[in-house]
Amino acid sequence: MRLAITGVRKAFDGVHALCGVSFDLRAGEVHALVGENGAGKSTLIKILTGAHRPDTGTITVEGQSATHLTPALARELGIAAIYQQPALFPHLSVAENLAIALEAASPWQRVHWRARRARAKALLHDLDAPIDPDQPVGGLSMPEQQLVEIAKAVGADARVLLMDEPTASLTHRETTRLFEVIRRLCARGVAIVYISHRLAEVFALADRVTVLRDGEVVATRDRSTLSTDELIRLMVGRALEHTGPTAAPLASAAVALQLDGISSREAGLRSVSLQVRRGEIVGIAGLVGAGRTELAETIFGLRRLDGGTLRVKGDVVRPASPRDAIASGIAYLPEDRLRHGVIGDMSVAANTTLASLGRVSKAGLIDRGLESRTSDEYVARFRIKTPDRSTPVAALSGGNQQKVALARWLATAPAVLIVDEPTQGVDVGSKAEIHARLRQLAGDGLAILMISSELPEILAVSDRILVMRRGEIVGELQRAEATEEGILALALPDASASPAGPSLAASRPS
Repeated sequence: MRLAITGVRKAFDGVHALCGVSFDLRAGEVHALVGENGAGKSTLIKILTGAHRPDTGTITVEGQSATHLTPALARELGIAAIYQQPALFPHLSVAENLAIALEAASPWQRVHWRARRARAKALLHDLDAPIDPDQPVGGLSMPEQQLVEIAKAVGADARVLLMDEPTASLTHRETTRLFEVIRRLCARGVAIVYISHRLAEVFALADRVTVLRDGEVVATRDRSTLSTDELIRLMVGRALEHTGPTAAPLASAAVALQLDGISSREAGLRSVSLQVRRGEIVGIAGLVGAGRTELAETIFGLRRLDGGTLRVKGDVVRPASPRDAIASGIAYLPEDRLRHGVIGDMSVAANTTLASLGRVSKAGLIDRGLESRTSDEYVARFRIKTPDRSTPVAALSGGNQQKVALARWLATAPAVLIVDEPTQGVDVGSKAEIHARLRQLAGDGLAILMISSELPEILAVSDRILVMRRGEIVGELQRAEATEEGILALALPDASASPAGPSLAASRPS
């Protein structure tokens, strides 16, 4: 056994995050750790890296037992963590970043630059990563930065690798490549804890799966004995209802958003035309660089519109700023909720009304009573789990933060809602709730343009699917005829490529 924890408990201000958790990890295996947001996964990882000290329990690594780990002891025992956002210095080179993690030197020791570059090159070559050791990390793509993080772990002779949502910012092809690296590491005896909300990845990669719910281990199973439905039931404690479209929107429904020949040099868009009717969800799919997020930002006034016509409910608009877009009835939920969706230090109430201050203000002053009533309405409507409306949004789970971000824009009473990666980084239960909420909003007559890198999400929620490539719409698929293969055939320049997982494109701007 490479690692084992027994009876670990951890509470924060009286709230139990882990309740007697036991977990083990074998050499050369991928052990998936799954559960809803707030299940205790992050707390467990922080205990294994020494960031948190458990209240009770025992941790055993390679036969050495301890009541708790420190960051230094965790590294000494061969434990390394790779998170969704790499912890690298962007202004330093790849070789310098690796040296900071791997070299132990005194302030007066001479730097052997040639040896440093050679070691970096060898580590990257070992991972089949064609990265220049002298290149600044800030110029690397997200998957390249992930490979640098893995090189750090390999160079430190890590025997236990903790991977927390490592594919959240990777493309379909890059995810496949990362899986190949993971399998090579396992073949050398490295043990890997793999955390992901993408269940298809769990079934493609894991040897065993442990499910956490409300701080407790619900089950540990061999992956081969699990079905997707059973795993979901273990995670959320119930079966999830189907949330896909139930009836096609009427073709006679009024057009809420219409683009005719939209172009933008800044966004790389070329003659984009589309329609979204009231009560319809139109999905946008495409690879990295296809122009999906750039299209959303152009519609919302974040990028300059150079040509073409944009109509909202039949009226020609030309938003030069988000303020103009909001005034014309457009709302935009961006992909990065932590940077652009919510303000973590502000309360749930303040976040809910931030985009509609004019509706909750009188004579330039916020009506706190009206703000509270508006917030309470959306907390109840979206079933946002929060102690109260004054709680900072940063204290909520990812799924509940996303609901607050969605509530903010719905409070503006838009005619058109654009959602970019609406369920990125949320658990399966919250994802199902958000899908159901989007379908309900469409049923109430809202026109929704949805961008997603996850093909199952696109296929499950959309009434129609538009596929983008290089700033243009290259195809349209009706719900009944759409398949993952069909979408990829349109999205890829090489139509012979075949999918190996659920993710079509990166979750960063595309």
